[in-house]
Amino acid sequence: MSDTIKISATVRSDFGKGYARRIRMAGDIPAVIYGHGEEPKHVVLPGHATTLAARVPNAILDLDIEGESHLAMIKDIQRHAIRPELQHIDLLTVKRGERVEIEVPVHVEGEPAVGAVANQEETVLLVEADALKAPVSIEGREAGAHVLASDVELPSGVTLVADAELLIVNVSEPEELDVPEPGEEGENAPEGDIVEASEESDQ
Repeated sequence: MSDTIKISATVRSDFGKGYARRIRMAGDIPAVIYGHGEEPKHVVLPGHATTLAARVPNAILDLDIEGESHLAMIKDIQRHAIRPELQHIDLLTVKRGERVEIEVPVHVEGEPAVGAVANQEETVLLVEADALKAPVSIEGREAGAHVLASDVELPSGVTLVADAELLIVNVSEPEELDVPEPGEEGENAPEGDIVEASEESDQ
């Protein structure tokens, strides 16, 4: 399992939109913990520390809930529609050494062959593991090559959950842009009306 992030939490006893609003006004975040057949546990998390933890993919929180340690993974975050604020967090209970399905970020490494470009089709890959990152090498791959989910080298003990035929990276030839040659622009443009000035006779 990845390194845990220690955060203190308090049990939430009151409910309703008004109470949740007061929690957020105080700089904290309401959350719920569920999983393993246990009754959902409603808690209040410190806003700043939790916001930082939420930036870590598949973050595992080691929650200190009134003196008891509780491991949980961030599963869903409700964000404010306009402001960069976390409104509510769903947490999934996990056990040490437990395997869970997680989406891991895909990092493309290397350069394709000369004259080829790589287009990353997927940025995450669904696997069953503790927590990790999945590197994808495209070093020297020619145009027309495909990197599928089954081609990704996963660490020992990690199982692919995503479709093995899922396209991760597509290596292709660069598209040619139709750029007009110098002087071509305007050659076929319609000629404007030519108005010749004429001398007016004095009357």
